[in-house]
Amino acid sequence: APEAHNVCRLLTRRAHGFYARDAGIAHRKNLGLLRKIMCQESTKFKNVWTTHSASPIAYERGRIYLDNYQCCISSIAQEPRILYQKPKCSKSEKIEDALLLECPLGEMLPSPTDYKSSLIVLTVQNWLLRLSADSGEILEKIYLAGSCCKFRYLSWDTPQEVMVVKSAQNKLSAAAQQAGIQQSVLFYLAVFRVLPLSFIGMLEINKKIFGNSVTDVAVSNGILIVMCSMGLVRLYNFQAISEQFMEQPFDLGHEFNWNGQVGVVGKYPFGLPCNIKITDTPPLLFEASSLENAFQIGGYPWHYIITPNKKKHKGVFHICSLKDNALAKNGIQDMKCCSLEPDWIYFHPDMSGRIIHVGPNLIKVLKLKEVKNNTDQMEVAEDFTIVANREDSVNDTVTVTASGRVVKKRFNLLDDDPEQETFKIVDYEDELDLLSTVAVTQIGADGIAHLDFHCNEHGILLKSVPLLESWDVTYSHEVYFDKDLVLHIEQKPNRRFSCYVYQMVCDTAKDDE
Repeated sequence: APEAHNVCRLLTRRAHGFYARDAGIAHRKNLGLLRKIMCQESTKFKNVWTTHSASPIAYERGRIYLDNYQCCISSIAQEPRILYQKPKCSKSEKIEDALLLECPLGEMLPSPTDYKSSLIVLTVQNWLLRLSADSGEILEKIYLAGSCCKFRYLSWDTPQEVMVVKSAQNKLSAAAQQAGIQQSVLFYLAVFRVLPLSFIGMLEINKKIFGNSVTDVAVSNGILIVMCSMGLVRLYNFQAISEQFMEQPFDLGHEFNWNGQVGVVGKYPFGLPCNIKITDTPPLLFEASSLENAFQIGGYPWHYIITPNKKKHKGVFHICSLKDNALAKNGIQDMKCCSLEPDWIYFHPDMSGRIIHVGPNLIKVLKLKEVKNNTDQMEVAEDFTIVANREDSVNDTVTVTASGRVVKKRFNLLDDDPEQETFKIVDYEDELDLLSTVAVTQIGADGIAHLDFHCNEHGILLKSVPLLESWDVTYSHEVYFDKDLVLHIEQKPNRRFSCYVYQMVCDTAKDDE
């Protein structure tokens, strides 16, 4: 009887995800051990590899891409090694954008290749290709459209589930404008489910439906986001639009007869039919006006962040309830920075509902909580702060020399003056639950940068990693912290790119030698 009871108890725990031998539990334990080892004082990050390129360098989940994705290098090995090197492509085969596609868990897939990571790339000639992430082999080819539009951008509607391909904005040539030709279609959007790759539909963003002031469009989390001039942002239900205005569903690889054309869906020269025809303005879910169309949704309960739509309010952020547009208590966040680069704010990517506000010398992690004695209103409260390491200096505007002469300063130091430590990058490592920051101090021509790891829950500094290469604040920089790897990509003038790879090592006397 006790044995039967133990078996029943074990089955119950397994049903709730508590099976001790489950791969997920083992993986979480391993990540916990990795975090402890990484934060030990004796653990260092060593620069193991550096490369330079005349074309952009990209990084995705342990893979470094060079030469417009023709060369793939694994950064997981002790020293980065080439996974594949393809022949140099022609201008007509140039890759415009790419997304890494990873295998979903717990699903039966039609092909063995679907269980391995792949890279979705978009070429300049409107081809959508799925490549093996390990060999570069073409697994699938989809032709999107002819010369009527140029597709340029890839993004996720739902990460690793629904993908959106967006065209560049349609613009008439000067000759066409002089001839009086009218252009009403601004953008095309093609939407796909991934693994297996299937076509949901393609639609136009038309001025006749959405107005003449449309400047950009996106699809995210099932919401069609339309941005207009003068800072207006409008939200629509994309699923409702696709269901209401879908003229006919199509499957990739099947023959179709559409508007007098006969062809195969996703094959050259026909491509994809524009089968979602919006004939009337769809119901508006939400509308907001924000400076430079800056608009974010997050938190719990749902809130949004905007900047009042006037230039004098740049750097002022309002946090409001999505339910009734009510401004949260302490919902106006203003660091009052005097800097060349503005501060920035966003919802924490750890799904905690918190907000990260980054200034030149201060990082605030904020949280939403109920106001005491008023459960209908939310309050923005400080969870913790991270402060740059700056020396206290007296910045007097008036000084008196030894001879008694009064000297007035004509200017004050900016908050992001290069000679003071300034935050440049803030990121979140979800697998190790660490908040990472890059702080830079530039003295003369040399800039000194360090990457710090903070406890995501309380903000406590756990580790500081110096970056050995000089950091010029006038260049463009990206820093990736991916478990036991740190990667720094730098873009210099005249399209010169550099990549520096650091890996975690245990510091011993032998290593020092």
